[in-house]
Amino acid sequence: MAEKRSQAIRWSFHDERDLIEEFKRSPIGHHSPGLQRLLNHMRGSPMANKYCVFETKPNREWQLAKTSGVRGKPSKLIGKRFTRRVDAEWYVFRQRWKAMTGETLPIR
Repeated sequence: MAEKRSQAIRWSFHDERDLIEEFKRSPIGHHSPGLQRLLNHMRGSPMANKYCVFETKPNREWQLAKTSGVRGKPSKLIGKRFTRRVDAEWYVFRQRWKAMTGETLPIR
């Protein structure tokens, strides 16, 4: 049953290009109800090996990381760094979208 529900959610978000564009325009802050549902779904996936962003230098540098999936065990920093938080958030969104749909979104 859970597999069918997961496929239904996957299908309902697959063609939502307006939500992708909305996130791209404004990845930080308040979002429309549709985009918020999509983000909740992405963030609700299992914790192991999920991409996330760490701020390494306040307001100047962010680094990509992957979660361990184990409570109390820190995330593992990955070499990719960003000088703009919006670029880091867009990168993570693209990785989570690919994991959810199998589709690679363009960089820009």
